[in-house]
Amino acid sequence: MTLFVMSPEVAAAKDAGTPIVALESTIITHGMPYPQNVEVARQVEATVRESGATPATIAVLNGTLHIGLDDAQLNALATAKDVMKVSRADMPVCMATGRTGATTVAATMIGAHLAGISVFATGGIGGVHKGAETSFDISADLTELAATPVTVVAAGAKAILDLPKTLEVLETQGVPVIAYGQDSFPAFWSQTSELAAPLRLDTAAEIAASHAMRARMGLPGGQLVANPIPKEAEISADQLAPIIAQATAEAEAQGITGKGVTPFLLGRILELTDGKSLEANIALVLNNARLAAAIATELVNHKS
Repeated sequence: MTLFVMSPEVAAAKDAGTPIVALESTIITHGMPYPQNVEVARQVEATVRESGATPATIAVLNGTLHIGLDDAQLNALATAKDVMKVSRADMPVCMATGRTGATTVAATMIGAHLAGISVFATGGIGGVHKGAETSFDISADLTELAATPVTVVAAGAKAILDLPKTLEVLETQGVPVIAYGQDSFPAFWSQTSELAAPLRLDTAAEIAASHAMRARMGLPGGQLVANPIPKEAEISADQLAPIIAQATAEAEAQGITGKGVTPFLLGRILELTDGKSLEANIALVLNNARLAAAIATELVNHKS
């Protein structure tokens, strides 16, 4: 039995040796309501195509891992009920039991690597949750970055997280954290934070060369490329701080834990910003898709 099925578009790109960008599917099932979720998914795919690469949205449909979804599959996923949110631990169970699952950053990296795709665009990675010193709530995305050789383009880690501890864990795991075009580590909805980025690269070619060098050296794991949100779309950290604090306090008061924390916080922040956080989220995902396509193109050129 094959581990995965490629869409005709992705299979053609693989055969031709042209650039491919992996995309996650939790943004469709757990990120926003229908029909906006499928509209944004199509918009992100279109941006990848316009930037010279082939999009490969990854998801598990009825137990089969799909690398690339056609329009009907995208729509079906966007309207599906009881979709699992799968990461490294539960992805095999989802597939073995014939369930449908949307892939997190970690699961998308696994799917991309299985299919030989080296670059993945997302919104923001998971990380160390606030209060992790007592809850030990740390996203599997961080250890996946240390294990799976995929370059992940994100707008940093989600601003609801403990960013200093997130960077510490990534450093301990040996993950290169590369800010694109600036010295500050971007904070998802905000271009900058008070944290210095461990590394800085200014071109897609340099990022691709770094990816290729890790492979030549036999180093495990991928790279995190922290791509700042466009200036015109950002929400300042000062404006967000009290909103995040309020949403976090509400989650604690309601006893929300584990995988439920992030969707709850993002939902409350959406309400408390009158929808601005979602507008910013869409802008940063599209921005990441453009950069990921440029890196994927440079990787192809690097091999040729």
